Amino acid sequence: MKHLDSSFGDDGNGDAIPRSGDFQEALTSFNKVLGEIRPSPIQWYAVGLATIAIALAAGFAQAGAILEAPVWALLVLSIVAACSEKQPVRISKNTEVAVSVLPILFAAVAFGPLAAMVVGALGLVVDFGAPYTRWVIWTAMRAIAAGLAGGAAMLVLGDSKSFGVLAAAVLAATVTEAIVDAILASLTVAVRGSGSCKDFLLLVRPVVFSSVPFYTPVVVLLVYSYREVSPWSLLLFFGPAFAAHTLYRLYREQQEATGELTNVNARLERANISFASALVAALDARDRYTAGHSAAVAVYARDIAARLQLSEEQQQLAHLCGLVHDIGKVGLPPGILEKPGALTLEERRMMEEHSVIGERILANVEDYAEIAKIVRHHHERMDGNGYPDAIPGDEIPLISRIIAVADAYNAMTSGRPYRDAMPTRVARFRLAQAASTQFDTTIVAAFEAILAGSKESYLSGLSADFGVEVQRQPSMRPLAIAQMA
Repeated sequence: MKHLDSSFGDDGNGDAIPRSGDFQEALTSFNKVLGEIRPSPIQWYAVGLATIAIALAAGFAQAGAILEAPVWALLVLSIVAACSEKQPVRISKNTEVAVSVLPILFAAVAFGPLAAMVVGALGLVVDFGAPYTRWVIWTAMRAIAAGLAGGAAMLVLGDSKSFGVLAAAVLAATVTEAIVDAILASLTVAVRGSGSCKDFLLLVRPVVFSSVPFYTPVVVLLVYSYREVSPWSLLLFFGPAFAAHTLYRLYREQQEATGELTNVNARLERANISFASALVAALDARDRYTAGHSAAVAVYARDIAARLQLSEEQQQLAHLCGLVHDIGKVGLPPGILEKPGALTLEERRMMEEHSVIGERILANVEDYAEIAKIVRHHHERMDGNGYPDAIPGDEIPLISRIIAVADAYNAMTSGRPYRDAMPTRVARFRLAQAASTQFDTTIVAAFEAILAGSKESYLSGLSADFGVEVQRQPSMRPLAIAQMA
């Protein structure tokens, strides 16, 4: 894996000590030169990695490993590695992955650790250039990972020629190379100061886990074919190498698409909540009670949907519909919402039009067709005696039935100018009484299970979660809780 920070090899100039006259100029020049020749931490790191790579090669040679691969084979493997290095797959802003590991693993198993180190180093010749510190780090990392992979394969293989032992040796080499490469790359990120080891390892973990099961069978078959069929089967490397490159590219494209989709969905959800909150704010201008009521109903509806184990999407839908379920009241004649006393029969009939008005308002909003339908039916009853369409329970949308229970409970437990708030225990009893006739029994039972384990602030609709602004901006929740404490 390649870390691509452009600042590899920074010189880290020192500051001059203030002096006067010629002495100051001389001292400034000396400090500048000293700063230019003083190695930076990343340069020391590059020297350290290169030293380790050289020492590792010397250790393998001293242990009896020899470079016995045919020159033509090393050239073919190095060419494949170099070609793959010219078509890397970027997995983050500063990290690229290439599939040169395939020829390296082949060399590690078929020819030993020294051959693997040669192929790994030669494969990076195409990247030689400024900043040279970065190239040294890449080459040393690749050589170390290749050499250790070859050592792991050599330990497993021994003198055995069986297919099973060959497969085990390839697996050992693949796992070793993947782990060592990931660790060295994460250390490079940490030394550069551009991230943490942990975050980098989490980023590349899917790549590592997907590469092992892919590389292992391919390398096993190629090594076996090279030994038992013909050495010229080595030319088959070009196919698997570019197939692996395609796999990585597809992985990255899928990752980017998933990330973009997640961001778009998050923005859309925030936009929906902000839009709904704006509608509630418009309602708030006429009736402050209704705005606070809508915010509480939204939370109750979301929690009921969660208790019923509905999908996350359905929970968000219940919350959004709860916020806008009474938006039709902005279209009622003046004086209805503001009336301090009980409504007359004619006024009540006008009030019942709010669900139809709400549907009409929301139907004009793109992608709000389902929300508009739910809002229309949130006053229907299970026995078919609700409004505006008097449809029976099995035809009422599920979210509408959830809103109906949350709406009724908060209405009963909220005070109005012409009546006091009902005690929560009485409101819960009223819900239970109306189960199966007015409300869905399953939904009432789910809501009761929530209320039974809740604090008084939740029962009475005064929880910090219930504010309109808190629901539009969740980051405000800690402040709201602190203000309530």
